This record gives sequence, structure tokens and C-alpha cells, in this order.
Amino acid sequence: MFAVELLGELIRHGVSDVVVCPGSRSQALALAAAAAEQAEAIRLHVRVDERSAAFFALGIARETGLPAPVIVTSGGAVANLLPAALEAHEARVPLLLLTADRPEELRGIRSNQTTAQPGILGPAARLAIDVPAPEFGPDGDLRRDGSRDPSLLAQRALSAATGFLGGDPAGPVQLNLAFREPLSGTAGFDAMIAEGFAAARAEAAELLASDARGIVSPHTRVTDRGWLSHAGFADAECYVHDGDALTVVIAGADAGSEAEEFAHAVGAPLLAEVVSGSRYGRETIAGYATLLDDPRIGGLIERVVVFGHPTLTRQASAVMLRDDVEVIVVDPHDGPRVDHVNPGRRARIVRAARVAETYAPRTLHRWLGLWVLPDRELLRERSTVHEPDFAAATASGYKERNAYARSEVATMREPVTRALLAESVWRATWPHDRIVLGASRLVRVLDALAPGRKLTVHANRGLAGIDGTVATALGVAIASQSAADPARAAGATRVLLGDLALLHDAGSLLLPESEAAPRIQVFVGNDGGGTIFDGLEVAGSANREAFDRVMFTPQGADLAALAAAYGWEYRRVETRSELERLLTEPVTGPCLVEAPLARAA
Repeated sequence: MFAVELLGELIRHGVSDVVVCPGSRSQALALAAAAAEQAEAIRLHVRVDERSAAFFALGIARETGLPAPVIVTSGGAVANLLPAALEAHEARVPLLLLTADRPEELRGIRSNQTTAQPGILGPAARLAIDVPAPEFGPDGDLRRDGSRDPSLLAQRALSAATGFLGGDPAGPVQLNLAFREPLSGTAGFDAMIAEGFAAARAEAAELLASDARGIVSPHTRVTDRGWLSHAGFADAECYVHDGDALTVVIAGADAGSEAEEFAHAVGAPLLAEVVSGSRYGRETIAGYATLLDDPRIGGLIERVVVFGHPTLTRQASAVMLRDDVEVIVVDPHDGPRVDHVNPGRRARIVRAARVAETYAPRTLHRWLGLWVLPDRELLRERSTVHEPDFAAATASGYKERNAYARSEVATMREPVTRALLAESVWRATWPHDRIVLGASRLVRVLDALAPGRKLTVHANRGLAGIDGTVATALGVAIASQSAADPARAAGATRVLLGDLALLHDAGSLLLPESEAAPRIQVFVGNDGGGTIFDGLEVAGSANREAFDRVMFTPQGADLAALAAAYGWEYRRVETRSELERLLTEPVTGPCLVEAPLARAA
């Protein structure tokens, strides 16, 4: 009953998704989750690979802001959670891990499937509790001392995972739960358990309707009269005044709308990474990396205000390292365990950036114009969008019309390039859709040419690794398409990643037959290996054969066979017309799209 009460308390405080991996020691938790699903209190997701399950839960949390508890058995299963936990730690995403374990008497004697699970997440954990095996009193009731009280454990875990209390941001939490044999025994109590879960879901719905979710409410962002602040903090602020320094706003991963709102209020150039969720609005400068290198533009910067976690360009880091530039980093979290973006270790860290009430919006009008005009030229030069002038051609003579038609045919037969693939996927995605960007060469190509659009973008940029990209995207897709908002639920998810990122996480393509398949397109730019390493300086001096073997790591995997093995639709696009035609079709289920690319730029 301990597992039932723990899960019921999590549901009561807003948890709506649970991820389960099969295992013996965790069977009480798994069966409790199955009972909760039958009571329609949760959405249950079953995965056979713990690493994939954790990244899948990470994707759900990225989309919803709430953790999806991951239930695993003891031993090596727990170690497989570490990659996603580290990403959650660095990216500040809530993750709740319920790891089953042997009781104290079976530890330290080389008992089967037993290892040192408590504290396995190390300093990444926001909270880690080693919970003793449940005990029952003479009356048969569960003993509820502090270390075993399921209600208290659930509340503490959710508070820590969501960053609701204290200075720590959201991140991973581990409840290491010991269980003694017999490991489960709820026969005869099914109806009572179902009623309990249904009541917990009803209470959660009431709390949500009254906006009093308490434990899991995220920090509210408030905008008013042109200034921005993070609710709950009133100190360590910076203000922008008339006559201040020439300012730009840098928006890194997960910066969100706050960066755009602040840049708009200031009228400052917004240098927003494509993974920031801030790349929209009239202040957006898409070609910011090139302009930062221009001494006539980027060289004039006197102040940068940073939101989120910039990771995509060396230019953003370089400007923050300049001695003649004031660096202000906006981060609502502080504490001894919180790292801040601070390349030169001299940035001023503030919890809020505000615009003074007397600030004139046109103060930086000319400064913004200095960025906007060349940025438009850069976008025109780099854009892969083909806009034929049909009217002009038809107004010409016979030969001109024929030449126009031949040119159009040749254009549609153009091979797919990285730029064409990346920009086409970006432009085909709508606000009700989701886009997930993997850590590959493609995300950097997209960052250099994507026009400003208000899209929901997800990317694992905490550690900027390729691990778990497919699983994360599936979590995003299923969570968004299960949303109560009909418009949001009607969208599709598009994923843009490289071939090695796909192969590294190929096991996540396995979808349970008992669960609804999401509407998702995984676009794989297949250049036969890790061409992102071709941009390293050592690529020009190292032995080519040795470099290719250990860095480029060539592969010739049959992606069509891979898709077939996991029951995914497979499409291959080699020309512009094939890509454009695919992107106009409705997304009806899981589809793996392979785009062969040349190794060279």
C-alpha cells in the first residue's frame, strides 16, 4: 500500500504522466501505476530501456513543466538514468526518479542486482532520499514516521524537482525506495485503490481550476508597463535608463518569452539562438553571429544582457569575454549549488532586468537599425526559399517563358542540402506544432538562417549532447498532443537531427503497441557520420584516415530497415520537390525521414 499512497499523493499534486520500466523489485510501484491508469488518473507510458525512459520523461517535463515520475528496478537499471539526470540538472528541467532497491539487510553482501544506489546522482540531485522499506504496525496499518511517510515524501520530491522552494532551479530528484518480499500484495483491494486514485485526480483538477496547485506551481513571470520581473524576487535587479550603453540582448537555450519581451521594451537588438524560444519579434537579429564579428556593428557593443544558456556560437561567448563590454546575466536562481552563465567570471548576476518607467522606447532606435538592415540582407543571401516571379515571366516572350519553365524544373530537382533541409523544416512548423532540435551540425546551420518565428522549440542544450534526442522528442510529442487545449493537441512534432544522433538513440523508436502513436516526423540529415567534427581545427592537420576512424566515425546503416523494424513509416527525400511535397502532407503518425547529405558544406 506504500506504493499506492505515494503515487496517489503525486497525482493529487498534479502529476499526470508516469513512465514505467519492467522489473522485479519495482513491481509494487509498477502495478500501482497500472491501477492508476485503469482509474484514468494518469497517462501511463511503458518503456523497456531505462535510459530511453528517463529522456522520454524529460521530454514530457520540457513540454508540461511537471515531472513524469520514472519507475525502475534496482541495479544497473538505476545507472541508466544518469545521462538524463545530468541533462535535467544542467538544463533545469524537473525529473523525478523512483528507484526500487533492496532493503538494508541485503546491502553490502553482494546480493543479486544490488549496488550502491543512494546518492548515485551525486551533486546533480536537487534531493536524494534513501527511503527504508515500509513497515506495518500491529494493526496492519503502514507506519508513517518521517522517513517513510508517502505523503511527505511526495511533497518534498515535487517541491525539489520543480524548484518551487529555495534558490535551486528545477532538476532531478531521486527517491530510492527499498522493498522487502513479498514485493506486492493488493489482491482484494482493487476497487478501493481505484477509488483512491480517482479521488486524487479529482482533487488535482479542483486545485488546477482554482489556480492553487501549491507544490508544483512554477515561478510566475509578470510583465507590466514595459518592464519585466520574476515574481517572488525584489532584489538584485538591473534597470535600463535613457542614455545608457549600447545594449544587445542575448537569448540562449530556454530563454523563452522573457528575453523577447525585455528586448522589445528596451528596443535593443535581440540575438536569439534558434533553441531559445525567443527568436521572434521585430528586434530579432537572425544573422547575429556574422554581425557580432563585424567591428562596425558588433564591435560597438557596450553592454549585453543575457537570458537562458547560450551554447551555439563562439561569437556570443566572445562578446561576453570582452573587457569593454558590461555583462549582465538574468537568472532568477541563486545559491551555493547554482552555476550561472559567466564566461569571463566577471558578469553581474541579477534576478530581474527592468526598464525604468521614464525610459523612452526610441532611445536605441538608430542602434537597432544598424543591426536590422544588414541582417535582412544576410537573410536574403542565405535563405533557401524559392520565390519565382511568375508574373514577370509570363509577361515576356515565348523564349523567356520557356527559359523560366526550365529554370523552375531545375530548381525543383536541386538536391537537398543542410540549409534547405533545416530552413524548410523550420518554415513548415506552425505555432501549434513542436520542433525538437538535436545536437548536430544542422542546428548550427539553422541558427544562421532561420527567420524569426514564434515557435515552441525544444532542445537538450544542458549538456548539448546527442544522447536521448529521439526519446525526448517522443515525450514532447505525446505530452503536447495530450494537452487539454484543442489547438495545442492538434499539432505535430518535427525533429531535426543528424544520423549519429538517431543511431545513438535508435532503441527509443520502439513504441508500445498498447499506447497511442504520436504524430511525429524525425528528419535525419544523413551525411554518413559525424561531420560536425570536420569543423575542428585538428581536422586540417590530423591524419585523415585516423581522424575519420575515431572522429567522423563513418556509418552505412540502412535507415529504411531500421524504420521497418520498429514499425515506423519511412520516407527518403533527395530533391527540393520531394522535401516540399512531404512537408505539405498531414502528419498522421511516426515517420522517419531520411535526407542524404554530402559530407562537404
